Amino acid sequence: MTTVLITGASSGIGARAASLFAEAGATVFGAARHTSAIAALDSVTPVPLDLTDETSISDAVASVEAQAGTIDVLVNCAGYGEFGSVEETTLTEARQQLEVNVLGAVGLIQAVLPQMREARTGRIVNVSSLAGEFAAPLGGWYHASKFALEAISDSLRGEVGQFGIDVVLVQPTYVATDWHVTAMSHLEASSAAGPYAAMTAAMRRYFSSPALARQMASVDTVAARIVSAALTPKPKTRYRVGPGANVAVALATLLPDRTFDALTRKQFGYSAAAPSRVA
Repeated sequence: MTTVLITGASSGIGARAASLFAEAGATVFGAARHTSAIAALDSVTPVPLDLTDETSISDAVASVEAQAGTIDVLVNCAGYGEFGSVEETTLTEARQQLEVNVLGAVGLIQAVLPQMREARTGRIVNVSSLAGEFAAPLGGWYHASKFALEAISDSLRGEVGQFGIDVVLVQPTYVATDWHVTAMSHLEASSAAGPYAAMTAAMRRYFSSPALARQMASVDTVAARIVSAALTPKPKTRYRVGPGANVAVALATLLPDRTFDALTRKQFGYSAAAPSRVA
C-alpha cells in the first residue's frame, strides 16, 4: 500500500487531495499547523507541522516513518500568497513567504529523501502555480517563491532520478479557494495606501469579478490532478491545470516582454488606473 504525506491538508486543495488519496487506497498522513479539520477526514491521519520550524519538519517525517515505515509519496501542497508591491512588502513578510512556500517544502524533501534513496523508489509532487512560469505586478514575492520551487524541482529531478525517485510539478491556474482572500488581505495591508493604491484597487476588483470566478479551476479538478500525478506509473514532469493554462504560458514564453507586460496591465485593469498622488 502506498504511503502519502501531504501538507496543507487542513483545507482547500490539500484536504480534498488527502481524501482522494484515501479513496484510492493509500495510507494518508495529512499535515498542517492546525490539525482538527484533518482529524475529521475519513482515513487521513493528522500530523502537526509548522513549515517555518526545522524541528517540526523533522518530527513530522519521523512520526510518519515510525507509523508507516516508509513515505512513498510526498506532496508539498501548503502555501499562501504574499501580495503587495515589492517596494512596500517588508523583508520580514518576504522571508515568511519563502520560508513557507520554498524552504519548508525543501526541508520536507530533505527529510524524506534518505529513506526514498534507500528504497530506490519514491515520488515528490510539488504544487506550484502558473505564477511560477511568469510574473505580474503586486505579486513579486509570491511569484518569486513559485519560480524558486520550479527551479529546485527541476534540479532535484536531475539529481534523484538515478535512485528511482520522480519529481513532479502541478501548476494550477486560479482555483476557487480562500487563497485569494488571504492574498488580497496581504495586498490591502501592504499597498492599499500610497503610490500603488490605484493598482491595488484594480487588482482587488479583478479578483472579485464574476468573470474571473467563472474561469477558476475547481478544487476537485486540481486535487484529482495531484493524485493522478502522484500515483501514475510514468508521470509527466509538469501538469498544468485550469482554463487557459497552456495558452497563458505560451503567451508569456513567445511574446516580447513589454508586449506581455501590456497584456498583463490590461488584464488586471492597471492601464485605466490613474497613478496615486502622495503628499
